[in-house]
Amino acid sequence: MASENGTLTSGEYIRHHLTNLTYGQNPDGSWSFAENAEQATAMGFWAINVDTMFWSFFLGIVFCWLFRRVAKKAEAGVPSRGVAAIEFIVEFVDTSVRETFHGTSKLIAPLALTLFVWILLMNTMDLIPVDIIPSLGMLMGIEFQKVVPTTDVNATMGMALAVFILIIFFSIKIKGVGGFMGELTGQPFAADKLVWKIIFAPINLVLELVGLIAKPVSLGLRLFGNLYAGELIFILIAMLGLYQLPLHFGWAVFHLLIVLLQAYIFMMLTIVYLSMAHEKH
Repeated sequence: MASENGTLTSGEYIRHHLTNLTYGQNPDGSWSFAENAEQATAMGFWAINVDTMFWSFFLGIVFCWLFRRVAKKAEAGVPSRGVAAIEFIVEFVDTSVRETFHGTSKLIAPLALTLFVWILLMNTMDLIPVDIIPSLGMLMGIEFQKVVPTTDVNATMGMALAVFILIIFFSIKIKGVGGFMGELTGQPFAADKLVWKIIFAPINLVLELVGLIAKPVSLGLRLFGNLYAGELIFILIAMLGLYQLPLHFGWAVFHLLIVLLQAYIFMMLTIVYLSMAHEKH
């Protein structure tokens, strides 16, 4: 990615910081890490963004370790600040689920808590100065390093598709196959006569499938778009050199709202979609 004089141009700097560490199969059949964005693209669908996977799993382990540690320390009496913070998050998510989810399931609250905290941790990585971890990676021979998993559309769409699978699963479990298909073909144009039901069925199916598919797309792309744009702005600010600090601090303060809000929106939409899947009517 370096230019002939050994330094990165503005365009090269931006491309470098927005390129994942990708491992995949080359056109000649060999497997290796991509040396540039073009080679990563040529590797195709089965290539793996190693940095996204590493940081996602690492932050997932941090989440599990932190909550397990707090759960083991929790006891009657005045809690410490750390325990109080975790208890606040758990109560906040539990209240959100109770007020939004109208079915009965032991999965929804743990799922909502996991999504909220895990996405929040991944989003928070965006507040780390953009040159620190990539520079450390370069010292260890790692050419590319994106530390914010939610700036990778593969990660956000992966979580969204997992939620989509749960929507389909619970829709069929609660309503049955016939009830689920009836939901897809019986609205928004309803009719009493069989002839009109048959006429409206394909129209309703197309409209409902569009709305159904839009759920995972909106979940994944909303999270990706907001975090990717935020990361890009941090990179542009970093290019200002010594003049970046006031702007970096100002954008970081504002970006805190985006980091928190996007995790909350993903969680709430998941709860709403699964609540709709549990409605029998």
